[in-house]
Amino acid sequence: MLTQEKKNKFIRAVFVLTLAYTFTAALALHFSPKQFSYSTVLYDRNGQLLGASTSIDGQWHFESSCVPPQFEKCILTYEDSRFYFHFGVDLISIFRAAVQNIKSGRIVSGGSTLTMQASRILLGNQKRTYAQKLYEVFAALCLEMKYSKKQILSIYTSSAPFGGNVIGLEAASWRYFKRPSSSLSWAEYATLAVLPNQPALVHPGKNQDILLSKRNFLLHKLYQKKIISEETYTLSLQEDLPSKPYPLPSLAPHYLEKLKAENANTAKTIFYTTIDYSMQENAVRIVHNWSEIFNRSGIKNAAAIVIDTKTKEPLAYVGNVNSSVNMADSLRSSGSLLKPFLFCSMLDEGKLLPEQLVFDIPTRIGNYNPKNNINTYAGAVRACDALTRSLNVPAVRELREYGITPFLEVLKKYGITTLAKDADYYGLPLILGGGEIKMQEIAVAYADLMNKACGSSTSVPVSQGAAWITCNILAEGVRPADLENWQIYSRRKKIAWKTGTSSGNRDAWCIGTTPEYTVAVWVGNSSGEGNKMLTSARTAAPLMFEIFSVLPKTTWPAKPETELKEVKTCKESGYAAGPYCSSEKKTLKSTTTAQTEMCPYCHTYNFTPDKLFRTSVEDMKNQYRGQMPVRENRFILPPYVEYWYKKQNLQYKTLAPFVSWHKADSENNIHIEFPQENSEIIVPIELNGKKGSVIFEAAVKNSDTTLYWDLDGTYLGITVNEHKLALSPEPGMHTLTLTDTTGSIQKRRFKVLAE
Repeated sequence: MLTQEKKNKFIRAVFVLTLAYTFTAALALHFSPKQFSYSTVLYDRNGQLLGASTSIDGQWHFESSCVPPQFEKCILTYEDSRFYFHFGVDLISIFRAAVQNIKSGRIVSGGSTLTMQASRILLGNQKRTYAQKLYEVFAALCLEMKYSKKQILSIYTSSAPFGGNVIGLEAASWRYFKRPSSSLSWAEYATLAVLPNQPALVHPGKNQDILLSKRNFLLHKLYQKKIISEETYTLSLQEDLPSKPYPLPSLAPHYLEKLKAENANTAKTIFYTTIDYSMQENAVRIVHNWSEIFNRSGIKNAAAIVIDTKTKEPLAYVGNVNSSVNMADSLRSSGSLLKPFLFCSMLDEGKLLPEQLVFDIPTRIGNYNPKNNINTYAGAVRACDALTRSLNVPAVRELREYGITPFLEVLKKYGITTLAKDADYYGLPLILGGGEIKMQEIAVAYADLMNKACGSSTSVPVSQGAAWITCNILAEGVRPADLENWQIYSRRKKIAWKTGTSSGNRDAWCIGTTPEYTVAVWVGNSSGEGNKMLTSARTAAPLMFEIFSVLPKTTWPAKPETELKEVKTCKESGYAAGPYCSSEKKTLKSTTTAQTEMCPYCHTYNFTPDKLFRTSVEDMKNQYRGQMPVRENRFILPPYVEYWYKKQNLQYKTLAPFVSWHKADSENNIHIEFPQENSEIIVPIELNGKKGSVIFEAAVKNSDTTLYWDLDGTYLGITVNEHKLALSPEPGMHTLTLTDTTGSIQKRRFKVLAE
């Protein structure tokens, strides 16, 4: 039976222990692990490492909370077999260590548990002293009170040194075995488990004999404890040690830095991306191979991305070669990449039919004088061919008709955010690269166009029918002479694709899209330096097609029968067939498209019986004794268009002249009201200092006549019903020429005075 004195001693002991526990627990609530700086780590969609950067302090230190069960058994067997049975301090180990130290006359063992080692790491690995040891004991108790055993093990495993500048199990696994820690062998786990004990003495590449001895010792203990079988033990002993750390992969450095910058204000350091390792590896190889060829011509940089067309997620991302500048995320001139979106919108709104003729003639609009990439003009060319041949003049004229402001709104709906200025800022050069874009956004825009062609519900502001027609034209259209060999690359895949070269040969683009993949390529110099060899045909296009050649099989969207309808068009002009069109053909257009304009170039004309001259009923009365003229429908372009058109279309027949006795009545059909012949005019300057304009005006006998306006040989446009045009001619002599659809011509010379 206990005496009162013994009871009092027991009560005091319990009180002291309770007080100590309460004090330690209170401190434990405020004890938190050291805040480490971690590496930024990039994984592909399957967990394969794409790349990493060292932490701020220069360490390879991957943030990780996962401890593979095999490694747990290895590290506990080697370092702390009673980990789950002590409260942070193992008195048996401390006693054994003390005996060893006394016998040796120096500290040869610290008796530290994993919890104590974790606390030492969290306290900054201070110099080992008895006082420091007591502090670590106290910190270990705090850790045990605040965290579970699994959490403590994770803290240790992710922050322990593994040799050199390698911290933590995950970084060590990649540096020494080129694999994630979840896929190592027992021998490899054992190798890593013995490293934190003496990381400065042994690690792969240093003191291999000692490392081998330590690893095999641990494997033997695992076998003795029946953690591994005899067969596993025998095979593990035969495995070689890694000779030295492997370099970590660096397959997507620009993408890594992009994500790192975008998350600079967060604690996120690990990124599991949608990148596909195999696609990324192939894209990097192809871009580097082509870049070596480009480099011989002074073209130093290239970038490419592959995105999933449906999800619009990146599958490969090559931001650049030979430079840290991420060109896949840089603002660059769009070149001709915006032309398909204008074409598709005009199809959708009934402003164009696919094979409708558009003018390709010398053009001046105000002070703007667009030029084609080739120094020639076709006069008139089918809209689909103008698109795939990337002719500049037709595109500028189409944008003028469609409107810059409406087109900017269209591009916003495609997700283009970089064209944020107004129409006055960009002007008509917008369609030729007068605005800057980013590769990711323009690739997504092309993907959305394809998605719409496939019938996917997107925010794209066009019908499925118009999108499908546009994609088919981009896949099968006529190409410029220097792109005639494109079929070599695309023989196995049907791809809707478009090239673009910016002014001054500073940027070469090529984008291709299928229902599965969209590939965007840029080639140039990140410095902005131009190069006459830098054309999309020589650089971006073959690179894009080779990337497509290594992608998996692709498909093509089925014809959306319910979204398309056939319309009769003039075989010559491509416009909706009119009453005077001699031959017709059927063309597809979207079922939602409004009625398009009827053919303005086919009319009926009177000819002499031999068809050598034009005539009239009055002419026939005088010379042909009352015979009636031969009436025939003809396709006739305006004179300033046919001058260029007939050079490339030898089958085109110009309109025969009138018989010599014909009395021309063109002066009665067209009357130029302003300016007067040989008059002198002044073009005013507006209050804001900009040059103003003068209204030129004409009148016609037939109210439905279309007039074609030409100034000094440059086509200006057409007028219907009201024949007025605002012009801003430069000082000097000028000739205004007006032509109607019957071939009647009226000219007027005038002089503009300098104000």
